Amino acid sequence: MGSQPPASRAALEPLATLDPAALAGVPASSPLTVRAAALSAHLLYLGTGGGKLLLFSLQDPSNPEFLRLLPIGATLPVSAILPLPSVARLLVLADGLLLLADPLLSRPVRRLGSLRNVAAVAARRASADPGSPSCSIAVSVGKKLLRVDLTLQDGDELDVQTREIAAVEGVKALAWVDDSVFVATATGYSLFSSTAGQGVDIFTLPESSGRPRVRPLSGGDEVMLLVDNVGVVVDKFGQPVGSSLVFNTTPDCIAEVFPYVIVAGDSKVDVYRRRNGAHLQTIPVARTGQGVLIVASDDDGIGTGLVVIATAYKVFCYRKVSAVEQIKASLRRKNYKEAISLLEEFETDGEISKDMISFVHAQLGFLLFFDLRFEDAVNHFLLSETMQPSEIFPFIMRDPNRWSDLVPRKRYWGLHPPPKPLEEVIDDGLVTVQQALFLKKAGVDTVVDEDFLSNPPSRADLLELAIRNIIRYLCASRVKNLSSLEMEGVDTFLMYLYRALDLVDDMEKLASSQNSCVVDELESLLDDSGHLRTLAFLYGSKGMCSKALAIWRILARNYSAGLWKDQSENGSCGTLVDKRSEEIAAIEAAKILKTSSDEDLVLEHLGWVADIDQELAIAVLTSEMRENQLSPEKVVAAVDTEKVVIHQRYLQWLIEDQGCDDPHYHTSYALSLAKSAIEAVHMESKYRGKGDREIDSDAQFIYLLREKLQLFLQASDLYDPEDVLDVIAESELWLEKAILYRKMGQENIVLQILALKLEDSEAAEQYCAEIGRDDAYIQLLGLYLDPQNGKEPMFTAAVRLLHNHGESLDPMQVLERLSPDMPLQLASDTILRMLRARVHHHRQGQIVHNLSRATNLDARLTRLEERSRHVQLTDESICDSCRARLGTKLFVMYPDDSVVCYRCYRNQQGDSTSGRGRSLRKDVIFKQSWLVSR
Repeated sequence: MGSQPPASRAALEPLATLDPAALAGVPASSPLTVRAAALSAHLLYLGTGGGKLLLFSLQDPSNPEFLRLLPIGATLPVSAILPLPSVARLLVLADGLLLLADPLLSRPVRRLGSLRNVAAVAARRASADPGSPSCSIAVSVGKKLLRVDLTLQDGDELDVQTREIAAVEGVKALAWVDDSVFVATATGYSLFSSTAGQGVDIFTLPESSGRPRVRPLSGGDEVMLLVDNVGVVVDKFGQPVGSSLVFNTTPDCIAEVFPYVIVAGDSKVDVYRRRNGAHLQTIPVARTGQGVLIVASDDDGIGTGLVVIATAYKVFCYRKVSAVEQIKASLRRKNYKEAISLLEEFETDGEISKDMISFVHAQLGFLLFFDLRFEDAVNHFLLSETMQPSEIFPFIMRDPNRWSDLVPRKRYWGLHPPPKPLEEVIDDGLVTVQQALFLKKAGVDTVVDEDFLSNPPSRADLLELAIRNIIRYLCASRVKNLSSLEMEGVDTFLMYLYRALDLVDDMEKLASSQNSCVVDELESLLDDSGHLRTLAFLYGSKGMCSKALAIWRILARNYSAGLWKDQSENGSCGTLVDKRSEEIAAIEAAKILKTSSDEDLVLEHLGWVADIDQELAIAVLTSEMRENQLSPEKVVAAVDTEKVVIHQRYLQWLIEDQGCDDPHYHTSYALSLAKSAIEAVHMESKYRGKGDREIDSDAQFIYLLREKLQLFLQASDLYDPEDVLDVIAESELWLEKAILYRKMGQENIVLQILALKLEDSEAAEQYCAEIGRDDAYIQLLGLYLDPQNGKEPMFTAAVRLLHNHGESLDPMQVLERLSPDMPLQLASDTILRMLRARVHHHRQGQIVHNLSRATNLDARLTRLEERSRHVQLTDESICDSCRARLGTKLFVMYPDDSVVCYRCYRNQQGDSTSGRGRSLRKDVIFKQSWLVSR
């Protein structure tokens, strides 16, 4: 065997070399020439041109063991060997005869029938029942294609059944898959049904083509048909499937070890990938003697993974290199592209497990990482489902640390150094790049990436690139189902890396969201670097409200004093553009205070938040997000008396939203609103020289404030009206005074305010209607006609009052109230209409009275007639209640004509139920004769 040139891939690796003659002890004077070979499990069969069968054991493929030599006849050269394990036989084609031997060659061979001049033979693949003790073979004899069924019976005897399939001449090769027998002749390929015998041509061969060959492929559904150096793959129906395989030479022999097709020819053996026909490996073979190269594998193609290459006098054993070993070899050479391609191929063919795929991605990622290809490395880390985020921790923080015990002690395949801090990885990588540059100048090839050699990156750029990609991996790891300790490490190291690149936005986003950062590890780090906002967010997310609020208070004070430069100025932090920095600090503090039930903490920080934004302070006090509301007494005591708006809004929320019924808070709220209204009216009168727009704005404010006061004074009954009245007594808030006097029951004063101060006749009349007494209208009329205090009588209002309500008033009282100074023409029509209405009402009353008397008289007459009507009883009449005969007994008759005896009537006295069980109270009786007819 010659030396093997370097190959891009080693799909097969050598195991052993056999000298069959030497192992079998055959003298050199009678050499053995190998003509056929077959593998079955761990047994190797060789057939010679001198009519001998040799058996070798490949239980240990690196050390083959000779088992037995069986002569079959000196004049019977072996041309084919077919193991038939289902019937425990070995089929041998020798000089046109079919011979059967036992698998261990322990007994002499026997002929199979009387067949002679056999041109080709093939065993059936993809049997319907692989465990059945039977098999079938197709045999080409002369011009006939025969089917031979072999069945193993008791006593190790075979039952042989032979029948003809079809008539075919010039057969060169056969293959049998399922029900289809593929026949190769010098003119082309045909397909015959083994049951029906029907045949169909697949395609014809050109006259100049080489010897046709047919090879069943593993899986039992596909067959390769050879056309010169092209292998056409068809299914069991003869239809092409997939792509054809183009070989470098015309094959003399074809074998298969899934997923490879192995062909022998021209003193070499080539290995191709079955799925895409890619050429993977060439094994040169130095032949001695005559004959062709023979390559054989286990017939199922997926058995031991062994391949035998035989020349006339030598046999070479090879083994399929596992997918893992091939990938590992590529990684050792740092041929990453080839390793990735292999991984994809093996994954597609199902030759590698899911866990191993993840393992390879992780190993590949580490190799790329130490080669400073950080982006590619992290891409592979993310493709690994078994890699743990803790494996990255040693690159970020030097051991020992809080998470050292979490780091798995995986060495993978030992192809990369142990993890170490990122700076050291980069320094070592740059040293390797420098060494590669010197070697390249000296003309020595290296495995360092050409991009690094042509454009060496700086240390700072590599460090930033590495950090950004580790950040990417840790961010993706956050969604995994990690233990609490692992999650702490991921989030804490994320904060470390964000800080290293000064990614303030990302730091604050992480700190303000739900996270597992360890505060003890980050506290001093963030404080020393001045990232107080991030630290405040972190405190807040961990429930350390006191510390978070203390920082926000410091930031607000520094912002307002101009001692803090907002980080948004240099573009590293995207804060709210339209808000001042101290307002942002107050907003963040308010978020914490809204959820806190700690009264002392809330009231401690309420002051500085209110100094910045009173609306925020109000939102804090009125928040519904806290579990336990604050004590109103403490809140009212803590609120600065100068911050009236906060005081009022809190009391309003306490009363309206919380349903507080404490008179003290109702009174306080009313007093606060009243004082604010008085002050607003006073300020308006003081600055009357403002522009029209400012006047409109002030008027609107005063209107809304007074409306709020009036609505509360009307709605609440719990405040002390006298206290409020004392406050507004000297003001011009007349409507408010009217509401208060009304609460106090001072009707006369209310009417005076409404009628004389406000001159609101409609409101005054409405108030009289609410009182519900006619004397209220008389009292209001008197106020209109005699307002006193030098004010002119309000005749128009008086006339309006008489017009609206005069008909219901006593004319004498009205006339007594009329002033002698009132012009007669103003009141004459009204008084006349009032008198006419009075007379009309009197006469209408008389009519109603007389009609009522007539109806009463008619009803009494009807009742008398009903009670005096006659009732006729017979001897058969019975009591409707007790069903006893009445005879001469006293009886009682009800309005529904039921009759009961006097005893039953006495027993039911006080009950309104008749003798028939009818309730006279609920079920009213009506008779047509009872109608009033007069």
